[in-house]
Amino acid sequence: MKPAKRPLELSLRLAWYILGNRLRGRKRFPLVTMLEPLEMCNLSCIGCGRIHEYKPVLDRMMPVEVALDAVAQSGAPIVSIAGGEPTIHPRIDEIINRLVAQKRFVYCCTNALLLERMLPKIPPSKYFCWVVHLDGMERKHDESVDRPGVFRRAVQGITTALEQGYRVCTNTTVFRNSDVDDLHQMFRYASDLGVEGSMISPGYDFADAPDRDLFLTRSESRSIFRQLLDPARIEGMRFYNNPLYLNFLRGDKEYQCTAWSNPTYTVLGWRKPCYPLADEHVAEVGALYEESLWDNYGVGKDPRCANCMMHCGFESATIFQAVSAPKDWVTLIKSGAAHKGGITAA
Repeated sequence: MKPAKRPLELSLRLAWYILGNRLRGRKRFPLVTMLEPLEMCNLSCIGCGRIHEYKPVLDRMMPVEVALDAVAQSGAPIVSIAGGEPTIHPRIDEIINRLVAQKRFVYCCTNALLLERMLPKIPPSKYFCWVVHLDGMERKHDESVDRPGVFRRAVQGITTALEQGYRVCTNTTVFRNSDVDDLHQMFRYASDLGVEGSMISPGYDFADAPDRDLFLTRSESRSIFRQLLDPARIEGMRFYNNPLYLNFLRGDKEYQCTAWSNPTYTVLGWRKPCYPLADEHVAEVGALYEESLWDNYGVGKDPRCANCMMHCGFESATIFQAVSAPKDWVTLIKSGAAHKGGITAA
């Protein structure tokens, strides 16, 4: 397995950010602001619940200043922009460019259908990365997004962006119908294209997703990830997730969810408690850090959390635990992965 490529400044800044918050005695604080400036999408992926959950407000576009204020309120050094399909937002370039000007590290998650028309509006920067959704090679990916031709458009967008000097990653959600051999081929193909790395996560069983039979139980996730991440089979592939999270997916380690590290802001406000669950939307991010809130959520606390192994809840957990475990922290530093708290939506 090849190490992921990423700016050194990203790892150093996040390490200092975590240390500074710990020294101030903060038990919980954000690592990544998950920003959803719209919920409209130009695809209807079979494993996605967002466009169904937010159906009454699909036409709502978050104003630029509201988006920037939410990022400032969170204070996290990393911003992951998702939705919905962010490139549909008529002022997404302004949102991204102003966040980059603040020297926040910005990741824009996209299906790449509109990627090439966005490139002239957003200059390449070490502070900015496109994250392109790929759930397999052509047949499997197009099946996942329920439209032929999307894989080819995504690869064309990735290639063009790389040629123009952009940072690019891929993001893959693993489902019950995922094909391990096909995913291995896709990860190797993405690495050969020159992306920084491939992010992977099992999907969350969103109540509003069109096909809930796709979602893995916890034991099924571990079984498929033991095959997917078999060291003997991942030669030549480059993963963006940190190695401790990959060990967790294989079932080699256990962690409790720390989804509070990835507060999610939508057109309705902050999702409370987390990216997968919205029992309510609130106006202030501080409501997500109430001491008693997290007594009610997490594995063994809420049945909806039982099968969740998403990176937005558990990759950050590996980082927070590593802070007090020198051996794990050395593992993160050696991999160059100490920056990442689960930066993308599945």
